Amino acid sequence: MLNIVNRTKHSDLAEFYPLLEEYYRKTLKALNKEDAYDLSVIICGPISIRRINRDYRDIDKVTDVISFALLDGGEEYLYEENIELGDIFINRNRVLSQAEDYGHSVKREFVFLFVHGLLHLFGYDHMNEKDEKVMFDLQKKIVGRLP
Repeated sequence: MLNIVNRTKHSDLAEFYPLLEEYYRKTLKALNKEDAYDLSVIICGPISIRRINRDYRDIDKVTDVISFALLDGGEEYLYEENIELGDIFINRNRVLSQAEDYGHSVKREFVFLFVHGLLHLFGYDHMNEKDEKVMFDLQKKIVGRLP
């Protein structure tokens, strides 16, 4: 189950929330995973995401997306209910500015950051060239040609 929480005073991304569910399912399909997960997507502003980045990653700067996985290295444990996957924090302001900077829609940027964060929750990373290629190729496959 996908839980979306808006911690900003803006509702301009709300129209795209149904797309997150769609791309959650596309990501599961691309990873050959079953729909057995719970996760939260938190829409926040630059002050909040900077504080999170500083407090949990020792990086004192604003970023676009941060993921906190509850599974260690993508390990899955069998429970009677869904597995709690983790949280994805998405900076609303960066969604808007990066869409403009990259010349594509706000919808595409929002979905892209969500998929990027979701892949992190499943243990993908881009700390070296090999891992980056794997993760970014998956992102392109999942997001596709979304305008």
